[in-house]
Amino acid sequence: MRDTGFKDYYGILGVSKTALGSEIKNNFRKLALKYHPDRNPGDKKAEARFKEISEAYDVLSDEEKRKKYDQFGKYWQQTSQRGATSTGSSTNVDFNNFDFRQYGNFDEFINELFGRSSNPFSSSTKSSSYRNSTQGQSVYNNFKDFGSHSGSKTNTDAEKQIRLTFADAYGGVQQRLKIGNETIKVRIPPGAKQGTKIRLRGKGNLDPYTRQRGDLYLKVQLIPHSFYQFDGDNLVCEVPISPEEAVLGASIEVPTPGGKVTMTIPPGIRSGQTLRLRGKGWPNPKEEPSDQLVKIIIATPKKISALERKLYEKISTSRSYDPRAEMKYEL
Repeated sequence: MRDTGFKDYYGILGVSKTALGSEIKNNFRKLALKYHPDRNPGDKKAEARFKEISEAYDVLSDEEKRKKYDQFGKYWQQTSQRGATSTGSSTNVDFNNFDFRQYGNFDEFINELFGRSSNPFSSSTKSSSYRNSTQGQSVYNNFKDFGSHSGSKTNTDAEKQIRLTFADAYGGVQQRLKIGNETIKVRIPPGAKQGTKIRLRGKGNLDPYTRQRGDLYLKVQLIPHSFYQFDGDNLVCEVPISPEEAVLGASIEVPTPGGKVTMTIPPGIRSGQTLRLRGKGWPNPKEEPSDQLVKIIIATPKKISALERKLYEKISTSRSYDPRAEMKYEL
């Protein structure tokens, strides 16, 4: 007797043949959640089990498919209420609630239909097969394969960009977001940076099999700032100083995200030199705040008063320092 590949869908879902639709649905959800490919990455057995569960639910959750499955048993996939005849025209087939489960396989039913022997090696079977080839083909055509829906790995996670100012990202902010027909409040924690992802559980795409939603990831996009930039985890800014502050040194106020602080400029500092303000950079929920790196720019005035000009000229004539003394011209 040939194996028809029949599957006990009730057994697969762990329900009785008299189970209500709600029981079938609940069992399917539990099993689908357990064997879903997203929860079992790389597990071929779990993937095959998930497909089998999905196939069983596809049949038993559909009233018409379940009715055919209950009536025709092993042959439900080969049956339809309309089929093609040997000449290509359509014909109605009424099985009058005939119970096909009494046969071991589909060939036994066909052999009995045409009066054939069940022994595939008998001469009567061969001759009968030739005599009834046209009629037999017509019957076979009326038992079309309905097919089944196989489960597949579904990516239910979603991603959405959210634009933040430096101030909102630094201190944290609560925003309202519209997701489909739903408006939700989202709390952005302090210290979000460019590319930071914030996970919203259960706000992603809907899995058509488990009816469960994935997660939504909000990807932060920082609006560029005119003063601050990032260098890794640290903040970078440029601060101008006057020529006399560069020569003599000074104490100046420098803006930081947390407020202004006083920074000491050492005498003789060069333009482009960087000073570090420890712990005055960007907040980190798990660690200490990063540093702020201050790049010093010596700002040369374009307009000066008559007194300033005289003083600069006096410095120039009495200057002991030659800024180009160490330059080498030879190749």
